[in-house]
Amino acid sequence: MTFPEYLNIYRREVEKGDIQKAYKLLMASISTLKSNFEKKYPDFFISEIYHGYMDMTYFSFTPQPIKNLKLKIAIVFIHNRFVFEVWLVGQNKQIQAKYWKIVKEKKWSRYQVPDSIEGIDYIVKNVLVETPNFFDLDNLSQNIATKVIMFIEDLENFLPK
Repeated sequence: MTFPEYLNIYRREVEKGDIQKAYKLLMASISTLKSNFEKKYPDFFISEIYHGYMDMTYFSFTPQPIKNLKLKIAIVFIHNRFVFEVWLVGQNKQIQAKYWKIVKEKKWSRYQVPDSIEGIDYIVKNVLVETPNFFDLDNLSQNIATKVIMFIEDLENFLPK
């Protein structure tokens, strides 16, 4: 398909108005999740929401020990699969490569580790919620928080201090 053909499809969909409404509601829901995390975990470093290009939307949620290693925890919504994931990411590509190498050398298999980090934004990831219920944000938030805290605890036990 050509760029003009994609633009025509985009224009037709935008003219309907449904995508904008759905996207706005989705972003409001993710904003509410982030606010719930800020209230419940005031000692964590929580970033602004990265809205993305309808591919992923995320915010970081990082405790001090992970931050001290120049790492971040990202809570990521993957648009085309409609799932929430948690990612361990490096502050930059060098940190990312350093910790990916540690994870690979120790053959840590508790979570998904990419074969290569070339073109990949995470060191380790895990699916948090496969079918998020946006109509019950309190329960969704609690479910995500429980699994993210377990992920963080596992990382803190695994990573070198």
